[in-house]
Amino acid sequence: MRTKRAILFLSGVFLSSGLLQAQENQDCAREASLAYTDAKAQNYEAAYPRIQQLREDCPTYSIVTYQYGERILKDMLSKASDDEEKIAIAKDLMNLYEERLQHFPDKTKAADVKKDIAQLQYDNNIGTTEDQFMAFDEAYKEGKEGFNAKNLYTYFTLMVDLQDAGERTLEDVFALYDEVNSRIQEEENKMAEGLAKLIEKQEQGTELSSTEERRLTAYETNLRAYNQIRGSINGKLGERADCDNLIPMYNRDFEARKGDVAWLRSAAGRLSAKDCTSDPIFFQLVEALHQAEPSAKSALYLGQLAEADGNASKALEYFQESAKLESNPADKARVLVRIADNFKDRGSYGQARNFYNQALEHQPSLGRAYLKIADMYAKSANDCGETTFEKRAVYWLAADLAERAGRVDPSIKSTADQTASAYRGRAPQRADIFAEDMQGKNISIGCWIGRSVRVPNL
Repeated sequence: MRTKRAILFLSGVFLSSGLLQAQENQDCAREASLAYTDAKAQNYEAAYPRIQQLREDCPTYSIVTYQYGERILKDMLSKASDDEEKIAIAKDLMNLYEERLQHFPDKTKAADVKKDIAQLQYDNNIGTTEDQFMAFDEAYKEGKEGFNAKNLYTYFTLMVDLQDAGERTLEDVFALYDEVNSRIQEEENKMAEGLAKLIEKQEQGTELSSTEERRLTAYETNLRAYNQIRGSINGKLGERADCDNLIPMYNRDFEARKGDVAWLRSAAGRLSAKDCTSDPIFFQLVEALHQAEPSAKSALYLGQLAEADGNASKALEYFQESAKLESNPADKARVLVRIADNFKDRGSYGQARNFYNQALEHQPSLGRAYLKIADMYAKSANDCGETTFEKRAVYWLAADLAERAGRVDPSIKSTADQTASAYRGRAPQRADIFAEDMQGKNISIGCWIGRSVRVPNL
């Protein structure tokens, strides 16, 4: 009998628990429906208390709670009237990010949460500079792919501020600069590669789909953003990276660190990148590095020294050796451009174009390579056409490449656009096209150029 009563009692407990759970679920669903409807209509004033209640009473009900909560708190943050209010809202938003990660870990990237929290700390002056930097540093090491242009700029800015305060060394600044710059370059290359494919499609006369048009706009917008951030970061680096600062620093440390291969590599690379190659310290660094670790980089530096001595053929040998050994895409592109420049200066335009194009394969955002090919086309106009019209048609090819240079590399857009305009001014004009009856026709350009160009329709 006691057993029966116990069973009945437990059944009653489980039944009541189930009913309570069901009631709680209904309450959560009802509250969520009201909150989400208001939030979707951007009636944030009504949605906010309901979202806050859901966070407290129904934290695992739906990830949508946190998605709408983020929108609402960001809106409130943008409208906050004073610093105290901004800090309070920012801290609540930081808590919301952490709650989402806690309750929906499979649908939330921890690195993105840390990155967003770090940016909130910086934007709202929460914590010390060291605290803010370490928050970015942890987020970057966990997931640098999620860092956008603004995050990268903030991360580097904090490092510079710490160095100014004497809490980091100049070498720390350089190391992070190289890392951040490399990350920007990776993103630029991805954007430029996608953009180049769409530009080629346009140049072939194929109409882009609406999706492709949106993608093209996004590529160009992001390229401009990263270019702007690169300029800002270089501005932050400022005089720290000038030859006047680098040369004394490396002269001071050379004897003590000439056996440190990593230091030699970094020092020689920094001087090479900044063209501080005329001082004897660069030769000392390169010589020590090549003896300790012959590599793509040491071959490049030896090529630079040979070039500075006026020995172009020897420089070319070293550059070609460096290109074969180099595995980093951006650095390989840099060497390939030097090889191309070497051939261009000799008038070997076909070989020069080959190496410029190889450089573009490794770094699609290298607009100056397009400009240099365009320059060679323009200089060959009189040699690569049979008739006057064909010779002048070469300038259309040159103009297209110059225009593309500015689209993949916004930092040279002004120069590229002016160059393209000048080339188009030298190409056949409407009257010439009409007189020759050439509208819409293809012209094959001979000699080393070996390309065809479509005459514009009138």
